[in-house]
Amino acid sequence: MTEVISPYKKLEKIALKEFSDIVDRIEIIGRRSVGSSKLRIHLKDETFVDVWISPSGKYSYHWEQRAKRGLIYRHDNAPDFPEIITFPKHFHNGNEETVVESRISDEPGEALREFFDFVKKKIGEF
Repeated sequence: MTEVISPYKKLEKIALKEFSDIVDRIEIIGRRSVGSSKLRIHLKDETFVDVWISPSGKYSYHWEQRAKRGLIYRHDNAPDFPEIITFPKHFHNGNEETVVESRISDEPGEALREFFDFVKKKIGEF
């Protein structure tokens, strides 16, 4: 259980400390086995960010706001868009179909900061 929770604990601390102006609360969703849980970060605008990191290096930083604005934004490295120059890394820009390159950091803490800087900027635009 410690293997799964400890990487998320670091990310939880970053979100709560550095982005407290937009973060409401945080929870771990799903089973506690390796690779099957995710960090859910509830935002004050009633949307949420799910962060999933597997021991093998797969990841997803997903901002879910379809219920509120009809949008999603997600950086992930699933190998499903080989035409993208940063393959397997890619970014879903507003919906599942609009996919562009992703240059998000490979280090989870830095990637979370980069993604939350984006989220914060977008919230300011809405």
